[in-house]
Parts: sequence; structure tokens; C-alpha cells
Amino acid sequence: MLAGSGAFAIASNAMDNGARQCAPLLADARKAISPDRAISMLAEGNARYIAGKPLNCDNLGAMRATAEKQTPFACVLGCIDSRAAPELVFDQKIGDVFVGRVAGNIATPEIIGSLEFATAVAGTKAIVVLGHTHCGAIKGAIDQADLSPNLTALLDGIEPAVQATPREGARSSADQGLVEAVALTNIRLTVAALTQRSAVLQGLVSEGKLRIIGALYDVGTGRTHFLA
Repeated sequence: MLAGSGAFAIASNAMDNGARQCAPLLADARKAISPDRAISMLAEGNARYIAGKPLNCDNLGAMRATAEKQTPFACVLGCIDSRAAPELVFDQKIGDVFVGRVAGNIATPEIIGSLEFATAVAGTKAIVVLGHTHCGAIKGAIDQADLSPNLTALLDGIEPAVQATPREGARSSADQGLVEAVALTNIRLTVAALTQRSAVLQGLVSEGKLRIIGALYDVGTGRTHFLA
């Protein structure tokens, strides 16, 4: 009887915890989240993702609950790669994160303006620049792909990362070590660019209201490595 009661209590606690995690993030709760805590919440979500234990929430309910007002706690600037969807990688619900995606996760004017809205206007506490392994945009920049004017212009945004990454031998995407090194350099340059090109974001960081950090997602393991 006691064993059964204990099991029931554990199950009830697990259900209560799940319900709390699935509850919509309201403005007062978001206000209490620090920039560092926002990053931790994303890391915890990635741990659930890797463990195969994602939150099992009512998406339709979350849709209805956030229809009139949203209060996301973080932003993710990611690549368009089909294997690296931030909402899945970080196991977040509808209404939890703003997501901007562009090949190579670079800081375009449109992306920066969107992040200014998400932070200064909507109040999110953190920005994660999320690159990933085996990135086609990084490979294209290394190989100087020239398929169209639009693609060439986009890859030009990654070229500074290629130039800033030390290498031995020929410049080729066949060098997997070079691909990953450029991806890391590109993440760091994008993190720096967000404050260099935006007085709004720089001001929020200086005031301690915002944290901007880079991360690399491994498409083979599912693990996200946050950069120092």
C-alpha cells in the first residue's frame, strides 16, 4: 500500500511538473527570467531532445492561449537547414521563442531589425546564434559557389569567416575540419556583428537586460554546444 502510494505520488508530481512546463509563459513569469536563465532553459530543452523525452504539450491549447499576446523568453538566429529547427532542437512550445532563419545564420539588416523588435519591443532576454555541423552554406562559401547573384551575395556574408579561419592546404569543403572551423568562426562573427551593427542590442546588453551567445548544433548527435 505504501509502495503504491509512493508510486502514485511520484506520478502525480511528474504530471504536475509537466503541466507547469506546458503552461503558457505569461508576462510576469517572463519578467522574472534573467538572460542567463533564458540560456539555461534552452540548454535544458536540448537535453530533453537528446534524451528523447520532449515535453508532450497541447499545441492547439498553446495556440489559443497565445493568440492575443505572445511573451517569448528568447530568440534564435538559425540556418534554414531542415535538420536544425530551433523549436525542436531546444524542445520549446508555441509562444516560447522567436526564430529567424537564413542560410548560414548571418546577420542581415532584416535579421537585425527583427531581433531589435523581439528584444527591445517584445522583451526577450537572450539571443542564440545557432550554427550547425555539415552546413551547406558554409561549404558553398568555402568553395565560392556561384550559382546565382542572390546566392553569391548571401555567401559573401560568410566570406569573412572563411578568411578569418586558419587553414592548411587547399580551400575546399572536402576538408571537414575546415568546414566545422569556419562554422564556429562564422557563429562568433555573427554574435559580434549583432552588437556592432545595432545600438539597440548593444544598449540592452550593456544594461544587463540581454545576453547574446553562439551555439553549434551537431546534426549527427542532436547536441548543442554553447560557445564561451
